[in-house]
Amino acid sequence: MSMMSIRAATPRDREAIRLVEEHAFGQQAEAGLVDALVAEGDAVVELVAEEDGDVVGHILFSRLYIQNGGKTVPAVALAPLAVEPDFHGTGIGGALVREAHIRLKDAGETIAVVLGDPAYYGRFGYSHERAAGFESDYQCDALQALAWGEAPETGKLVYASAFGTALAA
Repeated sequence: MSMMSIRAATPRDREAIRLVEEHAFGQQAEAGLVDALVAEGDAVVELVAEEDGDVVGHILFSRLYIQNGGKTVPAVALAPLAVEPDFHGTGIGGALVREAHIRLKDAGETIAVVLGDPAYYGRFGYSHERAAGFESDYQCDALQALAWGEAPETGKLVYASAFGTALAA
């Protein structure tokens, strides 16, 4: 019986991460986003899931800022979360989210934002109601937030520059 493990991503994982992203999404955009976020130093928490020594899952939280009046508050954006298609439904994605949340809270982060399926991310405490007060180019029902402490409920979400570059490509 094999054992899945989760650990921090390392530079030697870059190619395996790229393949997981491409397989999971069926395109290169998310892999390009990951490469750009890491290259620009915007990664806050990046984890991989391994099964029998192979990377089969990946999650990245990058730096995001909430501009609220004259204040700028650091936050994080979950994007992307990817699991090899052969491992969908095995709990790897959920394990990556839970472990990343522990690390983010331990590091003092207070709020995370995700653009994704409300039914999936709602299981981890994300809600659109928590994100509804934010001004964002991505504002819709799929924009959700999860707060672990004192964090703004309104303001403008300012994503890392890689989001504009990768998503425009």
